[in-house]
Amino acid sequence: MVLIGGRPVQRVQRVLLVDDDDVALGTMRALLEKNGFEVVAVGGVAEALKCIATQTFQVLITDLHMPNAGDGFTVISAMRHSQPAALTMLLSAFPDAKSAMEAIILEADEIVVKPVEVKQLAELVRERLLMQRSPAPPKQSVSSILKGCSDIVVRNWLARAKQASELSHLDLKDEDRAGHLPKLIEDLVRRLNRPITGSPGDSDASFSTAAVLHGELRHAQGYTPEMLVHESRILHVTLFETLKDNMNALDFSLLLPDVMTIADEVDAQLTQTMGSYMKLTQTLNPPKVVKVVAA
Repeated sequence: MVLIGGRPVQRVQRVLLVDDDDVALGTMRALLEKNGFEVVAVGGVAEALKCIATQTFQVLITDLHMPNAGDGFTVISAMRHSQPAALTMLLSAFPDAKSAMEAIILEADEIVVKPVEVKQLAELVRERLLMQRSPAPPKQSVSSILKGCSDIVVRNWLARAKQASELSHLDLKDEDRAGHLPKLIEDLVRRLNRPITGSPGDSDASFSTAAVLHGELRHAQGYTPEMLVHESRILHVTLFETLKDNMNALDFSLLLPDVMTIADEVDAQLTQTMGSYMKLTQTLNPPKVVKVVAA
């Protein structure tokens, strides 16, 4: 057991230190070793990649520019793929880089703006290692996310529909405007959970009672066919927005086929809705028969 900063660490942590500045490299190495770390220090990307491929580390500390802009990203990415449990820290010499990179880089656990006090760096490494990483939650399927977010989908769809001038001119209560959605989402989730059959691109949609009843309801409420199409487009947008908001929880292995299934199912529901709507229209307003009298 090693004491670091007066606190116990169960085993010596191996650090891969990467910086093309020999002075900075030597200074950081000396202090990290003084604080109980085992350090492998290298001066460039090629050496770092070789070490990652052949050795095991608990920590990676790498400069961003060595000497080319963004070289550190290559090292971080390699460590993430080869040793995903390792703590990764990126050093940048630009004062404004921290806020900018934190927004676009998810690879590094910590982004430190240089110059940094070496003692502060050692303390930061120690603190991050002593923090137990929470295990990543299991990834979810598209169907699980949509099922769990059904209420959110309905709420967001309703907000969009009430803002759309194409739909909002009809004075409807919220339950009359969006009451059909939970059952349509349930049908969509059921479809996503079915095994894929047939050739790619073939529709595997089933008959949807909810979609048919929705067409009859919209006819009674005074909707036009154009309004049916518009609210279906809003459903597309809302479903994909929900997936985007839950991107970190998504299992990407089946994302593409699931997205294709969503598009096909929503279109199939619209087709069935439109069918029942037009059937009522033709029943209530049958086409006039014009008799042609021969001269």
